[in-house]
Amino acid sequence: MSNRLSQAWCGIDAGKGHHWAAVVDETGTTLWSKKIDNDETAILMALGEILDLADEVRWAVDISGTASALLIALLASHGQQAVYVPGRTVNRMAGAYRGEAKTDARDAYVIAETARHRQDFATIDVPAQLATDLALLTGHRSDLVADRVRMINRLRDVLSGIFPALERAFDYSAHKGALVLLTGYQTPASIRRRGRSRLTAWLAKRGVRGAHAVATTALEASQAQQILLPGEAVAAQIVADLPAQILSLDDRLKGVDRQIRERFRTHPQAEIIESLPGMGPILGAEFVVAAGDLSAYADAGHLASAAGLVPVPRDSGRRIGNLHRPKRYSRRLRRVFYLSAQTSIIREGPNRDFYLKKRGEGCKHVQAVIALARRRASVLWALLRDNRTFTPVAPITR
Repeated sequence: MSNRLSQAWCGIDAGKGHHWAAVVDETGTTLWSKKIDNDETAILMALGEILDLADEVRWAVDISGTASALLIALLASHGQQAVYVPGRTVNRMAGAYRGEAKTDARDAYVIAETARHRQDFATIDVPAQLATDLALLTGHRSDLVADRVRMINRLRDVLSGIFPALERAFDYSAHKGALVLLTGYQTPASIRRRGRSRLTAWLAKRGVRGAHAVATTALEASQAQQILLPGEAVAAQIVADLPAQILSLDDRLKGVDRQIRERFRTHPQAEIIESLPGMGPILGAEFVVAAGDLSAYADAGHLASAAGLVPVPRDSGRRIGNLHRPKRYSRRLRRVFYLSAQTSIIREGPNRDFYLKKRGEGCKHVQAVIALARRRASVLWALLRDNRTFTPVAPITR
């Protein structure tokens, strides 16, 4: 180009292996459109070319996760800041432009055009070291928990095929002693041969609490089944292997939880977050990751809205007053407030009192918990704003 523009918009369709960037001017004309490898050298070369097109370039990206981490960091190092254009928005905006083709180049153009027309998209900030560490640790913990649930389900399925009475006898997701039992004994005949006293001693030697009760329950289950089922030998090997993996996974989860707790408590406002009933270090870390910088929320309502705790109207014509659950919100942030609210009602206090009040007004359990979560979002926002810990009684203001 012979003349340098005053302003341009760059839309980036981000991906793991490569990105596609498209630059448009104020009339929507494409000035630059190329594929960029997800590599520092390639991104820097493209960045130089794009910045030469205009005095000010406004950047927009459709992914704000790991795939665009290098891109966002390099933009920030050059004083550039990108906004996040959700994929749902890009998909809807694509229908406003000619053609039905779905290509990276077209998606990048639509992202740039969307950013040109709308100024209300959230900016993507490069997270601080603590937030990055907590995001990685909490994400890893979620993966481990999902693996544990999958293995528990697989264990129950295989065990029910050879020993249904024992499968019904314990809650294997929460009973460590039952898992230890299965590492050594998986069939009715093997439990009967061992006997109550020797089985109790075997469990006690491995640190099982209530070894006698576990042995008694297992022996009663074994007495209820005398038949030998097909595939019992092979299934018993699988059943013996799965509890060992689950117990090993539990140890890994304890280590990750300890790391999260230690890293979270280095946060300057960790004590304030943990002071809210039901908000421990794990959910506190999830909150820090999901909420980000609290300065982005002008008031408590914005924080609650981001968590999907504020209903939105859906009126048409003479049908007014229809409030519905929002569709665009942070699922992770909503989960933090919902789980912490549900935990807080276990003990006596203002949270439980508010929950019971809502139940008395005719709300179902989920509705009452969501109402409590909305209230707690306002409380937490105020605590963080005032930099003070939670107290059951409201402080005296002068």
